Amino acid sequence: MEHSYTLERIRSTLYAAVVCDALDQVGCPHQSPRIPLQRLTTGANAQGLLAGRCKTTLWAEMFHPDPHPYELELRAVDACQMNDVLIAAAGGSMRSGIWGELLTTAAKNRGCLGAIVDGGVRDVEKIASIGFSLYARGTSLYDSLHRQRVIDVDVPVEIDGVVFAPGDLVVADSDGVVVVPQRVEAEVLRLAFAKVTGENRVRDAIRNGMTAVDAYRTFGVL
Repeated sequence: MEHSYTLERIRSTLYAAVVCDALDQVGCPHQSPRIPLQRLTTGANAQGLLAGRCKTTLWAEMFHPDPHPYELELRAVDACQMNDVLIAAAGGSMRSGIWGELLTTAAKNRGCLGAIVDGGVRDVEKIASIGFSLYARGTSLYDSLHRQRVIDVDVPVEIDGVVFAPGDLVVADSDGVVVVPQRVEAEVLRLAFAKVTGENRVRDAIRNGMTAVDAYRTFGVL
């Protein structure tokens, strides 16, 4: 549910840090993985902000031939919808590059905006040329075949102890990734938009000569 704050408005106005600040205000202080994910491509958004709904996949390492190669990951990609962000929870494993050009092409064709991968990826330059946002632990040349596979989809998953549930709002930019639980989404967005407005006033006041101390005393925003 997007309430009165559309994803388009979120992308044009907000950024990950202000969303994180709003989550602090509602008592959700651990909604961003502390182990940073690298932003490898920026996608099509001019502001470089990725904002969409979590489409979750849970991955595991394997050490035997896969009897059903790529089965669940392909199903997950084919089930993507407009404004989805695919979440690949792989426990930080760099055993293979579990996301690449072909999955990107298929996901984008379904309306998926980007992927957040707690593990390795490959084909980064090709993904960048497609206009798809990609965050990951790093890159790996190895194919996931017989190395890693999806073991569940559309379930709550964790990245660095942070829960990403299907349908949750996820926001990411060059500072990091933050996820907003649906139960607090409306209040978090209200607070985030209010803080952006306050920050703009503070910035203008400081540019016009007000000291930082006086600006904080006046507006209560930092």
